[in-house]
Amino acid sequence: MSGFRTGRVGSLIREKIGELIVGGKIKDPRVDSFLSVSRVDVSRDLSYADVFVSSYKSEAGLGKGVEGLQNAAGFIQAQLAKTMHIRSTPRLRFHADLGIREGFTMVQKLEELAESS
Repeated sequence: MSGFRTGRVGSLIREKIGELIVGGKIKDPRVDSFLSVSRVDVSRDLSYADVFVSSYKSEAGLGKGVEGLQNAAGFIQAQLAKTMHIRSTPRLRFHADLGIREGFTMVQKLEELAESS
């Protein structure tokens, strides 16, 4: 039962942070609308949430965006506390997720191989 609850909380956090990013509510200039939350892993006791962020930008741009989100973590947590109806809001830790970028690179390499043969 606990796994189901952490999954629901994680998907709600993912949705709300995405809305804050796209809506321009986070005022840090390093955070732009090209960032997207790919997944959220919530601890069993709901004390921490690891938020994985991806982007189509360069790795340096993604790193700066993650730094901006980590800097704004208190604000984001306060916004989550207003909308989520749980006893305590998990502490947020942001991480860069390079999975989308690696996927695009792999597709490009496969297309190059298909064209050369």
